Amino acid sequence: MVRNSRAVKTLRTLWMALILLFLYAPILIMIALSFNASVSRSQWTGFTLDWYVKLFHDPAILGALRTTIEVAVIATVVSTFIGTLGAIGVHAMGTGMASMLVNVSYLPMTTPDIVTGVSLMLMFLFVKIPLGKWTMIMAHIAFDIPYVLFSVMPKLKQMNPNLYEAALDLGCHPLKALYKVIIPEITPGIFTGALLAFTMSLDDFVISYFTSSDMYPNLSRIVYSSTKLGVKPTMYALSTLMFVCILVLLVAVNRRTKLENL
Repeated sequence: MVRNSRAVKTLRTLWMALILLFLYAPILIMIALSFNASVSRSQWTGFTLDWYVKLFHDPAILGALRTTIEVAVIATVVSTFIGTLGAIGVHAMGTGMASMLVNVSYLPMTTPDIVTGVSLMLMFLFVKIPLGKWTMIMAHIAFDIPYVLFSVMPKLKQMNPNLYEAALDLGCHPLKALYKVIIPEITPGIFTGALLAFTMSLDDFVISYFTSSDMYPNLSRIVYSSTKLGVKPTMYALSTLMFVCILVLLVAVNRRTKLENL
């Protein structure tokens, strides 16, 4: 029995290793090619950092990087503010209304990105708002809010419901009790939601593609455009940096979530 149990564990480990290899092998190959001195994808001629140097001297990529960070930061700040207040409001509602709003809030997370992108584009065109950077920011805010909402709500449920009432009984103004009592209690959830919102905004392509114009491309659109003309090694370097940034953010989110659950 012991040998059979060890054999089963070994097979499971090998199976998981094969799955992870299948998932991450293309990314590892791309990372390796970003350090290849040759332009050819089939020939390794030596290690180099030239593609990373050229990447940061490309005005188109630097402009897209600036747009990406600007959109991600604005969308994160606004969606965190709205999502936090929304979570507090839903938490204070009755069970029936709160359940309905929670179910509605799940829709942007479960709806395919292409449906969300096309519907937002049609809405902007219907109200005659020209597509550009600000429409992309509004679109990012719209799909970031649910991630903040569902990051903050568990912390509200864990909070002692008597704290807010005690603050009011002691003469604290409701608004002051909000940012003196409730906000400090749910800060970990707010921080986690903000990180998730920033990550989602940073690597979005589909919704950005439909809600912005060619005058304000983000990094994901630059990568997509480059594939039509043949992928340059600088795109490997750009994709590698994007992967590393998103990986670091996800690790930070997961680590903070584990620390909160301890």
